[in-house]
Amino acid sequence: MNRDRLKKLAADKRFISGIYNYCDRWCERCQQTARCLNFSMSEKEFSDPETRDIRNEKFWNKLSETFRETMELLRESAKEWGVDLDTLDYKEDIEDRKAKDAAVKNHLLCRVARRYSDSVEDWFKERESLFFETVSAARDGVDLDDAVEVIRWYQYFICAKVMRAVRGEIEDEEEEGDEFPRDSDGSAKIALIAIDRSIGAWAVIRAYFTDDAKGVIDIIAFLDNLRQAVEKTFPRARSFIRPGFDQIGPNG
Repeated sequence: MNRDRLKKLAADKRFISGIYNYCDRWCERCQQTARCLNFSMSEKEFSDPETRDIRNEKFWNKLSETFRETMELLRESAKEWGVDLDTLDYKEDIEDRKAKDAAVKNHLLCRVARRYSDSVEDWFKERESLFFETVSAARDGVDLDDAVEVIRWYQYFICAKVMRAVRGEIEDEEEEGDEFPRDSDGSAKIALIAIDRSIGAWAVIRAYFTDDAKGVIDIIAFLDNLRQAVEKTFPRARSFIRPGFDQIGPNG
């Protein structure tokens, strides 16, 4: 994609600004793809199946090309704003970033979220037969396949968004003012949505795995505790308005 096309796309009014910042990255299930700049760019640039395969060299070549063109556009914009990216002192920024990375990694919420990701992996490894029994479960009226897909999709997503929320909270504390919506609240909200959906999916699993009800209940309880902890840490997250996804009320 050349820079002129990128600029044209960015100026297209049909796209909702920032819609991709607080989505769950599940484009196949999203009804807003027509209004998402990221989706349109990826569909154009990665239309070739080989460029979508992370194991294929074409994927990495296309990714490098896109990154290079984006950086060139960034440099052009910075120059228009009177900023010389080459003269910026990155040493202090690097040290600050390392300190924040360590703080995020060691934060209780992030450790708990990582533990959930690991527990999901352990649970499925111990029950490989689950994948061979989805057909019989469907006959019994249990949408097991969909539940597994939801759990797997959000397995690591939850941790990633919790970490982003914690990182944003640390950076927000360094900023003065409280008049704008915080990225940390937006990230926490999509993490909470992923947790809500995962709990619902685990409830479906529980309906099928009656012999292992306690194990599933333990995971649900663990997720519910994480949900409460996220809500306590980010009390305004649920009310965050995500562009393109959440409706603003009549008084909003």
